[in-house]
Amino acid sequence: MDQLRIGTRGSQLALWQANTVAARLADAGAPPCRIVVIKTTGDQLQERPLSEVGGKRLFVKEIEDALLRDDIDIAVHSSKDMPAVLPEGLSIAGVLPREDPHDAVVLPQRGQRTEVRGQEELVRLLGNTPRIGTGSVRRVAQLLNLFPDARFENVRGNVDTRLRKLEEGQYDAIVLAAAGLRRLGFGDRISFTLPAGVCVPAPGQGIVAIETRAHDSKTRDLIADISDADAFAALCAERTLVEALGGGCQTPIGGLATLVDASTVELVGAVASLDGRRVIRATGRGNRADAYDLGLRVGHELIAKGADEILSEVRAQ
Repeated sequence: MDQLRIGTRGSQLALWQANTVAARLADAGAPPCRIVVIKTTGDQLQERPLSEVGGKRLFVKEIEDALLRDDIDIAVHSSKDMPAVLPEGLSIAGVLPREDPHDAVVLPQRGQRTEVRGQEELVRLLGNTPRIGTGSVRRVAQLLNLFPDARFENVRGNVDTRLRKLEEGQYDAIVLAAAGLRRLGFGDRISFTLPAGVCVPAPGQGIVAIETRAHDSKTRDLIADISDADAFAALCAERTLVEALGGGCQTPIGGLATLVDASTVELVGAVASLDGRRVIRATGRGNRADAYDLGLRVGHELIAKGADEILSEVRAQ
């Protein structure tokens, strides 16, 4: 193997992720890496809400197709963009250590950095009728539960573009993944992060996933050398939760797995109706080695509480 071809999107964050994987592989003694930028359908539809154009799957399809054709050896993704069930012949071989998984609220420059511990503080900071920029169905559904009179508006593009729109006064606040902001050096723009008790993050948020062909044992062995076991277990639990619920990338499902101690994982799952009036939550704990079973268990508890009914309504709409 003379080199490893790493397929990625061309955004700032995607390139940061691919170059970080390449650097870690180099440190581990792997062959030289070549970054292959692949333009996805999601990149070409920047002005339309993801819910209208097919969801986040559009950010990985062309890259996975290239992997299946053997045009690249590795695909690097934000794991929250990946479907719960991967195309036949592909699998996740490893992950990087997880960055802050929470959602972050960014206020205009005049905003003060603060800490939000609960719902009352959040309402006090933003008021009852804020204009909030986010393209995420999950975020809108959960935040509508707190701000039934808020106006949610789609915001897409790279981080610079979103921050510029905020400063121009198009929004009172925007909500982004804290991980992306921190990785790109915009951590100082985070006004506060949303605790999971307020808004459960997207499954996989903050985790960089490395996808390979399932039968490519040589490449998979190289990836295993740089993979983070804690983040891998968390991702397994969260993706299994989504799979158990039959959800896709653009459904109002939240999931966050955290390590309680060296061997115990806690998983919080949430499903919200699109109008925000119903938010169903479930929590479970299990051994890190049994992350898959934990995801199934919490998913089935959500179903028992009525999540299936909410998700059926979402799919119908």
